[in-house]
Amino acid sequence: MSAEIICVGTELLLGEILNSNAQFLAQELAQLGIPHYFQTVVGDNIARIHQVMAQALERSSILIFTGGLGPTPDDLTTEAIATFFQVPLVEQPSILADISEKFQQLGREMGANNRKQALLPEGADILPNPTGTAPGLLWQPQPGKSLLTFPGVPSEMKRMWRDTAIPYLKSLGWGQQALYSQTLRFRGISESALATKVAPFFDLTNPTVAPYASLGEVRLRVTSPGANETEALAVIEPVCQQIQAIAGLDYFGRNEDSLAAVVGALLREKQQTVAVAESCTGGQLGALFTDVAGSSDYFWGGVIAYANPAKIDLLGVDPELIADVGAVSPEVAEQMALGVQARLGTDWGLSLTGIAGPGGGSPEKPVGLVYLGIAGPDGKATVQAHHFGDRRGREAVRYLSACTALDQLRRQLLA
Repeated sequence: MSAEIICVGTELLLGEILNSNAQFLAQELAQLGIPHYFQTVVGDNIARIHQVMAQALERSSILIFTGGLGPTPDDLTTEAIATFFQVPLVEQPSILADISEKFQQLGREMGANNRKQALLPEGADILPNPTGTAPGLLWQPQPGKSLLTFPGVPSEMKRMWRDTAIPYLKSLGWGQQALYSQTLRFRGISESALATKVAPFFDLTNPTVAPYASLGEVRLRVTSPGANETEALAVIEPVCQQIQAIAGLDYFGRNEDSLAAVVGALLREKQQTVAVAESCTGGQLGALFTDVAGSSDYFWGGVIAYANPAKIDLLGVDPELIADVGAVSPEVAEQMALGVQARLGTDWGLSLTGIAGPGGGSPEKPVGLVYLGIAGPDGKATVQAHHFGDRRGREAVRYLSACTALDQLRRQLLA
């Protein structure tokens, strides 16, 4: 007994639109504890939609459709469902009235093609759309089989899911015991290294522990079913605490905690301030700091010293030093960090200088080499060399550099 997601739209197959609806629905099904094993994307073609439905009905109990509910000729989802089950489409006066009223509120006249959106298969119930003109349907055309349709507009689909679909599914007995999770986030350690450290936890059955990685970050999702969140967290929390103890400083936060927010909280707690001097990252580090509301409490600003004259004039870097060792060097990174710390009068100064690529590298200084300078409250600076390689591309080198600067400051604040 499981659910299946069917996303309808040729534009999805062509890659013109990111399929965020499938991601949202998958997360919601997991939260409800409803098994979900298949997703399908199919174009605007009735025959192919029928093929997908035939397969889905053999293996799944709930079919969730998104897309194809609009007024244009290529919006075929409702028609395809009706013809598959060989039932007529019936115009729903309440839907027609709702669509007409929404057009009136906009000061526009409803087009004739919008009448199409008032058609539902005979026997299907309306899944109301409070914000758009495309309602969905709720229908059990066969014993033990439920169909739900949603428009492709994400904001409309999400509202309809939460307002109507979740209560409907629960009324059928689904989602009585939901899944709850805590996501632990780690920096400065590879997925394989972390997996080795916490390997015994992967054998647990309740809670379960699953790893996944993104650029420069590793996450562990700890999940347990429960009648409510409190019950599930009582099982999850002891495992989370054990993993955090094993990971030590590599662990930085949970769930939606961003690295910049964690660093900001530490600076605020210590009543300390920071400024940044950026070359290869071009302001990305400062942007990460200022993505956090209230960061002016501790982030005083930065200097984007991309060209050498800016490093010299704005940060006080010795021009002879640049001529001698080059702008990408530990010596220049040190002077940049100390320079921005002194000029902005902060407790901490961070600097980044490196070769983001794709060109500009050499055997001695390859693409992906970045020097990170950290000037501390004691007036001294340390420099770290990081090698991010050239395979990930320029943007990845810049992003990893900025995140690494945040992470290294976090570690020093905790130390």
